[in-house]
Amino acid sequence: MKLYPKIITGALHAQNKDACDWGWQGYLAYGCQNLVTVIEPKSVQVIQVLDKHKGVVSQVKWAHEQYHHDLNSPYTLRLASSDTHGQIIVWDVGGGAPHSEFSDGNKGLLGMQWLSNQDACRDLLVCLHPPYSLILWNADTGTKLWKKSYTETLLNFTFDPFNYKHLAFLGQDCIIFINDFTINKTPSSNGKKFYISNPSQASSVSRSSSGGSLEKKTSASASSSSKNLAKRMSRMLVGESRPRGSPEEESVTLNECLQVCFHRSCRHHLVLLYPREMLILDLEINQTVGIIALDRSSSSFAKVITCWQRDVLMCVHENGGVSVRSRRRNSAVTTPAPEGHGAFDDTPTQLSMEVAYDLRCQSDPLRVTRHIKLIGAALCSISEKFVALIMSDSRVMFWELTANKAKELCPNASLLGPTWDIVPPIGSVEGCFPKAPTTAHPQLTLADTIGTSQNTDEHLCVEGTPIVLKFLLTGLINGISNHITVIKMCPPLTNKNMDVYQPLMALGTHSGVVQIVNVASGQIEREYSIHSSPVRGIEWSGLKTFLSYSHPNPGPTNLVKNELFSLDLTSGKQEQLRLNRDNESPIEMLTISHLKQYFVLIFKDKPLELWDLRSKTIIRELPRHFPRPTAAVWSPSHSLKTLRKKLLDSGVDEEKSQSTSSSQTPSMSASAESQDEKEKKSQSKSNVREHFVMTDKEGTVFHFIVEGTGISDVTKIPPESGLARVTALAWKGDNLIFGDSEGFQCLWDLKVKISRTTPTNRGWIKKIRFAPGRDNLKFFTLHNDGVLIWEIGQEGKSTVLHSIKSPKDITKVADIDWAGSDRPALVTAHSSLHVCDITLKSATSVVEHWDLPEPIFCPHLLPGRLSQTIKCLLQHQNWRSQDKSEIGFNFSMAGVLDNDRSGQKRVAAQLQLVDKELMDYLPQSKFGVAHRCLLVARLFGDESEVHFWTVALHYLRFFKVVGPVNDDSGFISPSDTLVPPTSAHQERHNLVDLMDEETSRAKLETAKFKGEPLERCYDMLCDNYSFKKYELDRVHLQDSKRATMEHTQKCADSYVQLGQSDRAVQLLLETESEAENYYIDCLKACLVASVRSSGASQSTIKLVATNLIASGRLTEGVQLLCLINKGLDACRYLQTYGAWDHAVWLSKASLEPNECGEVMKRWAEYLNSPQINQKSKSVLVLLSLGQFYKVLEMLYSMRNFDRAVLFLEACLEFDLLQETEHTKLLFQAVNLEYARYLINLGLGQAAMFYCHKAGERGEQLLKEVEILFSLTQG
Repeated sequence: MKLYPKIITGALHAQNKDACDWGWQGYLAYGCQNLVTVIEPKSVQVIQVLDKHKGVVSQVKWAHEQYHHDLNSPYTLRLASSDTHGQIIVWDVGGGAPHSEFSDGNKGLLGMQWLSNQDACRDLLVCLHPPYSLILWNADTGTKLWKKSYTETLLNFTFDPFNYKHLAFLGQDCIIFINDFTINKTPSSNGKKFYISNPSQASSVSRSSSGGSLEKKTSASASSSSKNLAKRMSRMLVGESRPRGSPEEESVTLNECLQVCFHRSCRHHLVLLYPREMLILDLEINQTVGIIALDRSSSSFAKVITCWQRDVLMCVHENGGVSVRSRRRNSAVTTPAPEGHGAFDDTPTQLSMEVAYDLRCQSDPLRVTRHIKLIGAALCSISEKFVALIMSDSRVMFWELTANKAKELCPNASLLGPTWDIVPPIGSVEGCFPKAPTTAHPQLTLADTIGTSQNTDEHLCVEGTPIVLKFLLTGLINGISNHITVIKMCPPLTNKNMDVYQPLMALGTHSGVVQIVNVASGQIEREYSIHSSPVRGIEWSGLKTFLSYSHPNPGPTNLVKNELFSLDLTSGKQEQLRLNRDNESPIEMLTISHLKQYFVLIFKDKPLELWDLRSKTIIRELPRHFPRPTAAVWSPSHSLKTLRKKLLDSGVDEEKSQSTSSSQTPSMSASAESQDEKEKKSQSKSNVREHFVMTDKEGTVFHFIVEGTGISDVTKIPPESGLARVTALAWKGDNLIFGDSEGFQCLWDLKVKISRTTPTNRGWIKKIRFAPGRDNLKFFTLHNDGVLIWEIGQEGKSTVLHSIKSPKDITKVADIDWAGSDRPALVTAHSSLHVCDITLKSATSVVEHWDLPEPIFCPHLLPGRLSQTIKCLLQHQNWRSQDKSEIGFNFSMAGVLDNDRSGQKRVAAQLQLVDKELMDYLPQSKFGVAHRCLLVARLFGDESEVHFWTVALHYLRFFKVVGPVNDDSGFISPSDTLVPPTSAHQERHNLVDLMDEETSRAKLETAKFKGEPLERCYDMLCDNYSFKKYELDRVHLQDSKRATMEHTQKCADSYVQLGQSDRAVQLLLETESEAENYYIDCLKACLVASVRSSGASQSTIKLVATNLIASGRLTEGVQLLCLINKGLDACRYLQTYGAWDHAVWLSKASLEPNECGEVMKRWAEYLNSPQINQKSKSVLVLLSLGQFYKVLEMLYSMRNFDRAVLFLEACLEFDLLQETEHTKLLFQAVNLEYARYLINLGLGQAAMFYCHKAGERGEQLLKEVEILFSLTQG
């Protein structure tokens, strides 16, 4: 058994707060003192600890997986961490080594984020350095790309997940917004500053320097509580100048603000977290649109994590509890009202339009004290249903969010489950697609647990199962306890104990707990609460048994209550020795003889005691006048030959006696024989002589011989000259070493009777130990300021091999022992155990060298070839199909890596570790290849694949229902869809009105197949109907929140662009007569009201709009074009002037599908351009348009051959692509490249299958494949 260097961590530092991250890779990383600990959450095991930081780790971030993975870009475990000294390290976690190191200044970072919004480079790291510098680093090389210094002191920053040009800084008293972030050049502006304003009931609201004011009046009869809520809800962001209102105006500071973050599910929403409340701001109107306030009995907020799969907030509280809040569905604007039919009337709506979140469940609070606090919380990026809580005492807890079917009597069970398991009735779809799985859909993610936040289909809305949520504690892991006082390694590995040996180390703590650590696996195996006072010493009496002693710190009398325990790890049995003793002198040392027959107890001011270890009885206590020992050690030379001879003789005698007794008295009982045998053996063993030496305060050496129950003082050697008080002794072979209180080390060579004294120049020697192993003469000396590793050479001289100083190289060393023949193990004052190499320089090794008790599924730690092979086998196995109608799906290794048997075994072992529920479901995935690929992407934590297949699966189902788009290929007829062809408007926008002549059952089947709409986080990729409905709801919400004239103007502009002219006119006419733009707004209102009835004026309005746009008034010109139904022209102008987001928003919210498609196509081309380089996002846009042939072309051009083939298979399954003369060449090219890819993986059988589908060039490649794999097999 070979032990490898590793570190086992303990309690955390206060500055480790929030230094944790749970990445897409599936691993949890957190800062612990100056180390980074990595945990595999499914098996709840520590798999790596990274050591290189000098300061306390304050930031930890996993790299994003937002790129296509293949052999050239394999799965990796890359992590960035920074410390309080400003050092940033990018780690190769699998190898346990730093990939790059860099810094700017010597102060700790305030924030750190990886960039993943572009396809050009995945090595970009954005760091906020104190006090106000933002630096873009190339994390691969450690190169600083640019540095921007702002004018305000900054505390943190957050990126807008919907637009990475936008980011928000949290300042000391303001929020600063940046909208010009790019990777190519330093941002030019200093951003826009905004302050939180909370206007009083009768005071004016201060706005930016160019703005006016708006009186806000409230009813005098309102209750004080409603006034308070109205005040809080009216909090808003005001720009540039600090608000200066009346003295009555409540001042709102950001000093108490705990966190600022963008909402990951809703665009333009910012979350401000305070201890007792959470504000949700709409940045388009800079107004609070939602508030979550805690009642008095609730624990304060500590952190909020916004989810992207669903509109859900995970709130972490100070007491260690986690609460889940889901967005309440508002029914204010169910469908867009027809124009001119009272879309909005003058009376304000009575419906609640707040952004409200309902508390759905809460985990049990933890016992949080002054010394045990919540340090960090992290949410699993893949599933978003697992939460990890990290406590200051090293505990890490894993909570899982589960869903159970709600009881029938449960009131208002409005939270619905997803619709995966709703199986369409038999006969609704021809053939066997979609399948009706026999097993339930696995609940791997939040999206599998909770239904979508927006459901626009009334038929599907009632189908979801009402659910209730609950948290389950699924994992708990402890680190090393606080204040380790002593460590002791179990007896070393020998040829005799090789089969049962476990490298266990016992750690005694200040609280009386003894922890057992497996040094090979790095896991804490057991924990025993034995003592009531600090553990002072531990000695192993066998591979699974040890003695430990403890006593409290002595008082004025120097007398204490000693405790001495024996413990058996196998049974857990504890036995206390030395019972019924009064207060006495404290035990200072316990040493056990080499044959485990005796042990000696040494007291501070009391004669030593000799004990029999087997019977656990005292043999003798030395006389009171005998000198008090300062150190003692048993001799290793215990005449083993004599012992063996005695045992052999006793065995021969026993055989003789047994033979004679059996011949004389054959009726003698077996029990009597065995009893006699035991007595003889015990007597013969107890007669083996052992001896030990001790030193007194003067340095005199006493040599004792112990045999049976007798102890005799053989020799007394005078003190060695030049030595002070002896504090440590070690004996191995013919070498006896003394260490004194002044740092001198004296080596006695007993064979040649020579002594050599060597100064260590390091002060008091606290401990000396020889390394285990025959002829291994290495030993260490422990000092106050570090450790020295020595070796005795052939000449008998001891020389220093290696050394380590604390606190320069390592935190103060509390104790040290040998874990192996060349593995010193140090425990530090920070309660971390370092198993080092012999040089003491390195304590990390690759993850494979952690001998984990439970194997883990780890594609990120495998070679790229093996992880891609596993992914191929899980995603699709049509090359194993015997019949075309059925897909063969098995996990045998036939035809897989036949030329690499070791790789084949590793792949088979990894497949065995995949969750059984998932493995059972994969072959019968309801929607075939696309569905299976999505599940496998989640299993691998592949961010890019998850987003691609989520969007792809949704739109494959969508266009199967509404009919394919007649794109350039134009090769499929709409008769293959599930429903008869209808008008384009009905096909795209209002599936509820489809097939009016059919029964409601047919409508329900259609809705079930189409499924839930995409979640809001996909924003402009959502279908047009869902998008327009949500935007109408938002504008109506903004309308209800208007607080200034500027807000009113924005709402009116939005209504004009969305075609809601009636309400736009009403808002324009609200302008006060004293306002500067009163006349303009009145004329605009007249224009909006009259334009519908005047068709002849369109040319004039278009001319005016064009002139306005040319003169720089883009927004006004676009509004005029929208008034005359020239939305497509408006979008083209917006795109020309670079307002791409506005153009896409306008097209999806107001244009017909064909016109919208034209705008979106142009947007996709723009994203695909070299200047923007967001090809992956361009592919998603084309997917949302149903341009599946173009998607295939793009995937081929991007060299994503595996994704392209699987997407082609999915389209063929859905009958949305067909092989024609037009498409044949592309299909064959994709299959050919994929066949080459499979050859590189070593999947010969699969490569041959795709060669057959690749035309003539495939036939040529097939011949090469057959030759290649026949040679390798031969």
